[in-house]
Amino acid sequence: MTTNWNKHTYVCNSCDGLIEATILETRTISNELCPACINSMTLLSVVDATISPTTTEEEQMETTEKTYAELYDNSATMIVKNTTSGELVYDKVSPYDVNCLITDAHLYKKKSNAFSSQIQAVKEIIIGAYEDSGDQDTLREIAEALDIELTKTIEWTATMYVSGSMEVNIFDDFDLDAELSDQLQVSAWSGDIEVEEYHVEDARES
Repeated sequence: MTTNWNKHTYVCNSCDGLIEATILETRTISNELCPACINSMTLLSVVDATISPTTTEEEQMETTEKTYAELYDNSATMIVKNTTSGELVYDKVSPYDVNCLITDAHLYKKKSNAFSSQIQAVKEIIIGAYEDSGDQDTLREIAEALDIELTKTIEWTATMYVSGSMEVNIFDDFDLDAELSDQLQVSAWSGDIEVEEYHVEDARES
């Protein structure tokens, strides 16, 4: 008698980890928590993972080599999450459907990468010619039509005034300049601004 097994595939809702669990068909997974971060997981698919018993040497002698068409079983189904739906929906797909999706995704990725490279090349040409061009309006229109953002890198310096308060031990020697240099930091909310250097000057008690 063959014992049937199912492979359950999950994705963690927190760390995006991919977790696979193979259990008996008659069993269920009661604790659907990610083993890495102990957060909830979403079930992606359940597929048959049963391994057929090994045939004897006599049985192997009697078998003949089968063609791909004979081995291909398009009636088999896989339960997957429908990522095109706004709700949690599961669909049944055949091996043929999965093969088509993988092939299409590979083709679309190649086309997308080639298109991105072409757009980047056009961007570099426009930026290189823009400053000395006598027809900047046309270059700007080309960039807008292709949704290209024309940018350049500038270097800057700035002075900021900072004031605050802190509790210190009245019996300890206290170096305000060193304390502020160790504890204060400057960062930017915008990802377009990169803070390369900062230091504390003229620190004094007010």
